[in-house]
Amino acid sequence: MNKEDQSPVYGRDAMEFVTVAVEYCAFLEQADTKERPNFVDTLTKMIPLLYLKAALLPQYEILDAEYVPEDFVTEDNYNIVRANINVVMGEKDDYLDVFMEDMKYSEAPILTTVSENLSDIYQELKNFALSYKHASDEEQMMNALAIVKEEFQYSWGQKAVNVLRALHEARYTEEDEY
Repeated sequence: MNKEDQSPVYGRDAMEFVTVAVEYCAFLEQADTKERPNFVDTLTKMIPLLYLKAALLPQYEILDAEYVPEDFVTEDNYNIVRANINVVMGEKDDYLDVFMEDMKYSEAPILTTVSENLSDIYQELKNFALSYKHASDEEQMMNALAIVKEEFQYSWGQKAVNVLRALHEARYTEEDEY
């Protein structure tokens, strides 16, 4: 009997999601080595895949109500990733977002940035991936999956679709050759 048959934490959906999440984080950690056309082109393909893989995750049960995943991403890590993305995106970093919580209190769209949204997603996924990797047992892995799925539904999934709109615009209105 293989691990996949024994536990859903080794199932195909979980493994594919983990793979894409790790690739996303690694890509953003190398943002300072990318040119904007390649960076945007890659992300306009990676974010829909990441969204799909997260949406395909089943609802996992949190097995330990006391479980709190460790925060591996420090404020400095976050700020470095965000700053590097900001440099790559340049003038294309800012965009108007109408799907932010603050919009309930505003009649106008709110200015946000590609760098902040990508970094917020990065923080969620990096913390998940490292919690999953360093879990001492399958119960902790299941808890990490349950939490990242819940955060996808209520937080970073919406950020992914919002930032994809801005990346799409940058990709298809860019002066540079693709």
